[in-house]
Amino acid sequence: MNRTKRQVEFGKHPDDGLRLSVRLVLAAAIIVVCAGGIFAQTSIVTTAPPAGDTGTRPRRFTTEELSVKRPAMRTERRVFVRSKSLLVRAAVVEDKLLKRPEFRQLGFVLTRDESDADLILDLRHDLFTMYVFIVVDAKTSIVVMGGKLSSLGGTVAGKVAKRFVKEMPVPAGP
Repeated sequence: MNRTKRQVEFGKHPDDGLRLSVRLVLAAAIIVVCAGGIFAQTSIVTTAPPAGDTGTRPRRFTTEELSVKRPAMRTERRVFVRSKSLLVRAAVVEDKLLKRPEFRQLGFVLTRDESDADLILDLRHDLFTMYVFIVVDAKTSIVVMGGKLSSLGGTVAGKVAKRFVKEMPVPAGP
């Protein structure tokens, strides 16, 4: 078979398309054989764990169950974190808040239910490296605190967590 200059380029020869198709089919067949019937939607656990298993974690209670069990003892303030920034997600801010020991000492807990929150920490990206955060009382919609910070010289989530526990006003005692 003689090839001309034009046919030497990839894809110009009539057999190149056939060769590529054969390679793709062969590669797909190898992947299917190697997968061995395991797919992303396949359930990993098919049986329930034994009832008397002592290696299980203790049961965690929901906030509703805790408030029913001890309604008069609710002294914690629930914080919902909302981030409108694509670069700093709410989960990262939550993680940084939980890593600060002062957060729990001041009586704060995190909630993922916005309607259950006492305070809403709202974070948004302002301009270039600047971020704005505000803390709003969920019941009264009053801004309790706020600030503007830069992402230079540390993480935004860490700075927000530090400012939150440092500047958040402590509620008056009973």
